Amino acid sequence: MKPTFLLIVSLLTAVIIQAADDPRLTAVRAADDQRVAATLAADRAKLAAVFSDELHYAHSSGLVDTKKSFVESIASGRTKYHLIEFEERIFTFPAAGIALESGRVHMKTTSPTGESDSIFSFLAVWREEKGQWRFLAWQSCRLPPAPAAATKPK
Repeated sequence: MKPTFLLIVSLLTAVIIQAADDPRLTAVRAADDQRVAATLAADRAKLAAVFSDELHYAHSSGLVDTKKSFVESIASGRTKYHLIEFEERIFTFPAAGIALESGRVHMKTTSPTGESDSIFSFLAVWREEKGQWRFLAWQSCRLPPAPAAATKPK
């Protein structure tokens, strides 16, 4: 029984170490960090560089942006991102040149419809294009606020 247990533990450890050392993970995480920084800075050139020409950005409101419309919205200041903070960010690689990113993110924005301070569940798709990871798609769902902690009467 012990040799089998040790073999299983060794295999799991090897898989975890391999995943942590995966150069695709390092590269796509860096690309996502660049996307977030460019979004917060409203940097038109950096956004254009990290977004795929085929970007499909589906907001939780149902509005869908293309690369052109999303870059313009951010760079013009029409939509201002004040905070993009991941609570959970998981990357998987289902096929060559494709990375899925999922998790939960806290965002604060200002747009023509007002201010928003929300937590979202999201799925993003990255595609390797000419040796670079490009942001291809986003779909998010606004999560309801956490219930207030129940207080007991004194």
